[in-house]
Amino acid sequence: MITYPPAKINIGLSIIEKRPDGFHQIETVFYPIPLCDILEMEAAGSGAVPKLDFTCTGIELSGNNPHENLCCKAYQMLDTDYGLPPATIRLHKTIPAGAGLGGGSSDAAYTLQALNDLFQLHLSDGELARYASRLGSDCAFFLRRSPALGTGKGDILESVTLSLAEYHILLVKPPVFVSTADAYLSVVPRKLSCHLPELLRAPVSEWRRTVFNDFEESVFKKFPETGRIKEKLYREGAVYAAMSGSGSSVYGIFSEIPGDMEGLFPDCFVWSS
Repeated sequence: MITYPPAKINIGLSIIEKRPDGFHQIETVFYPIPLCDILEMEAAGSGAVPKLDFTCTGIELSGNNPHENLCCKAYQMLDTDYGLPPATIRLHKTIPAGAGLGGGSSDAAYTLQALNDLFQLHLSDGELARYASRLGSDCAFFLRRSPALGTGKGDILESVTLSLAEYHILLVKPPVFVSTADAYLSVVPRKLSCHLPELLRAPVSEWRRTVFNDFEESVFKKFPETGRIKEKLYREGAVYAAMSGSGSSVYGIFSEIPGDMEGLFPDCFVWSS
């Protein structure tokens, strides 16, 4: 079984308040993009040792223990509750980590779905979403595969009508890693003056003045190259540009993408739709 877990970008991200449980109340729109990892899964022979055979290729992941990967944690979580048969998981990474693109969460969500299908667990969409939320605040979004408003920790999802199909998305990630936990330490929560779905009803060309990512101020200060990427995207004709999630990737929405974008952003990961 082969699946293709996609990345996402955040269109607007407001950090509203810190919750008693230590998490933050947010409002954001998750938008899937066709930058995908490759996840291959198959049942292993009975009594296989180790019970889970996991390998990862492609873009190097942070950390030294592959079994800390969210795909492994997804398998272990379902194995605890359902006693899964042995399995082999092969993950090929093309979505960079520490980029605000949700690659790890997407891999985990697709692992849950694949295990459900492969071993016929008959878990409902709601049950899968509850498992996904235990792995990451944005993990359940990737089970939906369509734009969604995320509130709460990002785990309360509501469908939104939003299409950027007539545009091109250019994604640029500089060679820096932004820890989500560290990024939250540097932001100051603020109350909303207008909810994001209302702002996104305006033409994309107006978002520049109204739709913001609250992480940008602190991340741009610590990693100035991220802010310079956003400025360059606007100079090259982006209709709207913003950082995704807690960074470090920055995306631009273009009517037409100029040529040689990789030449404009040397030493960066560059992808376009």
